Amino acid sequence: MSLKEDFELAVQHVKTLQKRPEDSTLLTLYALFKQATSGDITGSRPGFLDIKGRAKFDAWSSKKGMASEVAMTEYVALVKNLLR
Repeated sequence: MSLKEDFELAVQHVKTLQKRPEDSTLLTLYALFKQATSGDITGSRPGFLDIKGRAKFDAWSSKKGMASEVAMTEYVALVKNLLR
């Protein structure tokens, strides 16, 4: 399988996890997914009252500069770990 195929399969597996991962793990999955599919984050950080939006922004921002292929690889590895 190619990396892209592995990534797409991992995305499908995340949707069927039997146990909800911790919030920090969910943020990491979100950040890696966005970096892999959209590249570096753009725009400004959400306001103080948007706690969820700020957390997602910060998580994605932490992956800035990471290559798409690296983000896909880390995403696939994290999902495989969650499936154990």
